[in-house]
Amino acid sequence: MAGESSDAPVETYNVAASCEGERVDSTLALMLSDYSRARIQTMLRDGHILVDGSRVRPASRLTGFETVSVYRPPAPKHSWNAQNFPITTVYTDADVIVVNKRAGLVVHPGAGNPDGTLVNALLSAFPELSALPRAGIVHRLDKDTSGLMVVARSELAHKVLVQELSERRVSRKYLALARGSPVAGASVDAPIGRDRRHRTRMAVVSDGREAITHFKVREKFGPYSLLRVQLETGRTHQIRVHLAHIGLPLVGDPVYGGRPKPAAKLPAELRSAVMAFQRQALHAEELAFMHPREDRECLFKAPLPVDMHKLIAVLRAHDFDE
Repeated sequence: MAGESSDAPVETYNVAASCEGERVDSTLALMLSDYSRARIQTMLRDGHILVDGSRVRPASRLTGFETVSVYRPPAPKHSWNAQNFPITTVYTDADVIVVNKRAGLVVHPGAGNPDGTLVNALLSAFPELSALPRAGIVHRLDKDTSGLMVVARSELAHKVLVQELSERRVSRKYLALARGSPVAGASVDAPIGRDRRHRTRMAVVSDGREAITHFKVREKFGPYSLLRVQLETGRTHQIRVHLAHIGLPLVGDPVYGGRPKPAAKLPAELRSAVMAFQRQALHAEELAFMHPREDRECLFKAPLPVDMHKLIAVLRAHDFDE
């Protein structure tokens, strides 16, 4: 506990006289700009922020002229181990890490995946992430979805990126190969929640959370379409659920794509290529956000992974007008 430790505080602040009568947590949220108000409340309750050397409740009122001492919280309690294996990092600075996640890599440990995840590799390459909530993870990609993710590397970045995501100010664009041939693009505005019959799946349900997906047709290959998809919200499996809901299931999707079968009357070469694709054909191609510390937009693009590139090349090479 910080109040019982001889360790020196990381930071010390003096409360202004004008803060008399203000709540401790709301005042500190302004003073300690790197931390969210929720984080400050937790630190107050845990004794990692002291006012005049004593613990206080988040709702306590200030009198002015107090000394606030901030102690470094211990690393969050979890059993996530650092594991040294290669991941593709496309950008790093003191606040953010942008990675190009390969298909097949789980983002963080959980039931059935205790290690060997992106988080395990990140903790090896960036040990300081152990001090951040969820090791800096602020959004996820499904195991078999490839592409770009941003990871917070500092308290400030974690606070700002979580806020930007909640306010829908992070732009995420995907390439998706779907079974079906829409005339044009569209938007899908349909709430998503747990499938009532299959609890490990998501579904469009009337009492689900708001979910909005936009897509445009980028290229057509007879009974298949390459779509450019943009998320407005970020629900679990959102793109996969929404596209399947409107009759455009992703090629290779084992959960929402129905029984794996190619479109009717495909030549043998195409049938074989489609059947051999064993994961959802979805790639997070573009990621854009405002840098949490600097007044600039960060924009990143990741090329299609080899497996999707090869499948699209096979489809593109066939003359579907024959």
